[in-house]
Amino acid sequence: MSRDRFGLSAALTTPFDAGMRVDVPKAVEHARHCLNSGCNSVTLFGTTGEGSSIGDEERGVVIQAFLDAGIEPKQIVVGVMANSYVDAAVQSRHALDAGCRGVLLAPPSYFKNVSDDGLFVWFSSVFTEIGAQARDIILYNIPSVTAVEISVELVSRLREAFPKVVAGVKDSSGNWPFTEKLLAKHKDLAILIGDERSLSAGVRLGGQGAISGMANLYADRLLPMINEGRDDPAMIEAVNELLKFPVTPAVKAMVAYHAGDDGWRRARAPLQALSDLDYKRLTGIFDRLFVAAAA
Repeated sequence: MSRDRFGLSAALTTPFDAGMRVDVPKAVEHARHCLNSGCNSVTLFGTTGEGSSIGDEERGVVIQAFLDAGIEPKQIVVGVMANSYVDAAVQSRHALDAGCRGVLLAPPSYFKNVSDDGLFVWFSSVFTEIGAQARDIILYNIPSVTAVEISVELVSRLREAFPKVVAGVKDSSGNWPFTEKLLAKHKDLAILIGDERSLSAGVRLGGQGAISGMANLYADRLLPMINEGRDDPAMIEAVNELLKFPVTPAVKAMVAYHAGDDGWRRARAPLQALSDLDYKRLTGIFDRLFVAAAA
């Protein structure tokens, strides 16, 4: 993965049918839309995709459906969020055996105040359990969700110990000094900016792209930020507004609005769909920022 620039991956949101089962055909259709809009890949089962709420059997069905639909394995990144290193390895191995581009691997999140030493052993155990096919692992730093920070020092230790396995870091910390330090230290890795507000600045310092929830909606706006390091004040304001709502249901609400399909608003428990009032508020804000500006 590190040989080629990563580019833009849509952190694909997961559609559910009326019975709250994964709507696989709709997921495939949306993935095709994102790829046709300029995304280099799609990322399944990340934070925006409610990955921690998707069961192992469902994950296998979705990945196979994507492959059967003709989406190339190199266009698929698979998110893994598990507390057990055994479960994390099983899910990662499934994706890698299918030829997927890589694995977005979050740290374990049940236990709090864990040390770098403990995290090093956990990640090492995942890689050892995966076995010889371990490759293209993107470490996922999103402490606002996991309450676990992947330090720059831990990244360095893992990269040194597993140079053929650790390929990148997705930094969704929203902590710009941390992002700067990570970019300065690791030109050898694909550093992906998870906070779109820092995307252009990160690219200008060597970032290779993004796994982005906003790519479900506005890949065309994100591509200049990634390819040219071009600032987009409207995107920054949109993310600031989005963060005033529960983020994943808010992204789903905007996909529903763009698609004219209210079913996209469904979120699997414990998340809940935005209320009708919040849905109206959010769509009005985004229309002001993007539709009116383009007119």
